[in-house]
Amino acid sequence: MRFRHPDGSTVHLSYCTNVHPAETLDGVLAQLRDHCEPVRRRLGRDRLGIGLWLARPAARALVDDPARLRGLRGELDRRGLEVVTLNGFPYDGFGSDEVKYRVYQPDWAAPQRLAHTTDLARLLAALLPDDVTEGTVSTLPLAWRTAYGADAAHTAHTALTTLARRLDALEELTGKSISVALEPEPGCTVETTADAIAPVRAIASDRIGVCVDTCHLATSFEDPLPALAALAAAGVRVPKAQLSAALHAEHPHLPEVRAALGAFAEPRFLHQTRTRTPAGLHGTDDLDEALAGGALPDGAPWRAHFHVPLHAPPAPPLTSTLDVLRTALTALVGAPRPRTRHLEVETYTWQALPAALRPRTRGRLADGIAAELVLARDLLTDLGLKELP
Repeated sequence: MRFRHPDGSTVHLSYCTNVHPAETLDGVLAQLRDHCEPVRRRLGRDRLGIGLWLARPAARALVDDPARLRGLRGELDRRGLEVVTLNGFPYDGFGSDEVKYRVYQPDWAAPQRLAHTTDLARLLAALLPDDVTEGTVSTLPLAWRTAYGADAAHTAHTALTTLARRLDALEELTGKSISVALEPEPGCTVETTADAIAPVRAIASDRIGVCVDTCHLATSFEDPLPALAALAAAGVRVPKAQLSAALHAEHPHLPEVRAALGAFAEPRFLHQTRTRTPAGLHGTDDLDEALAGGALPDGAPWRAHFHVPLHAPPAPPLTSTLDVLRTALTALVGAPRPRTRHLEVETYTWQALPAALRPRTRGRLADGIAAELVLARDLLTDLGLKELP
């Protein structure tokens, strides 16, 4: 979906296809048919943006066979879909029964991460619509925090510097400008937007910036306005933002609240949980750890890294952090000039919701994704953006 900003530039809204796990190119093509096109039809749009997730095997197949890449581009066109951004955070295995910590491997200290991200940038340059010259790839925020010392940090810095040079060369070759954005996430080396400033500035390239995920922002109790102001003051770009909402529990000491939270503790994804106290931010790596005994202080609200549907916050006594999303979106695109032009709804946890809330059919899932995009569209038009055909 495209929107005209009051300054005349185009803002793109998409939804991320990592909600439809597929490791192979055939699986990606099936996603377009079975999920993405039906969402577009529900919205009554001739064109729908998708934030494509290409697992390593699928990306490799496209790199190795230009004919298959042309075929994917043709399939996108035929189904009324367009790609301006890729989600390069998960490397592979995102559809596994248990993802948890494996999503952070390989990290930016491993050569495979640089190779994969380079491939994604080259593929995106070929997949961009003819009238679009800028693309974005989001990626993990360097590494999970453990086993990441000075040597790993140096290797990651070198890899990202190399990537920036490759992106410069890619634009010279194709005329397409691709930016890569580190996505701060709780528990990672770069957990917050503030953590991102030093490593991004050290690369000294506009090709590398920050992807603001509003669920992650909220989970770490970051206030969007000073967080984004600090990035701007440091000269750090926001090439991309992911529109998502975290799980919020106002009174986690109450038995009924803990029981409600327990329904969201599940074995597939990691749900980092945080609380803010006068002594600072406290956290656990997963929701079940927070609920076990006294692992996390419960005298103040908890937030968990669980991407809940934007349009359907959980029932009381829980809620979502949609207000953080609204505030961040206003700061990002509500100003006279947009801070970013690539927005992506990323609710990948539909099938991890408590059983009663999960969509049981493809049709119900498409209904939910379409409803999220309608909400995001309404937020954008309320900020003065005009939806384009």
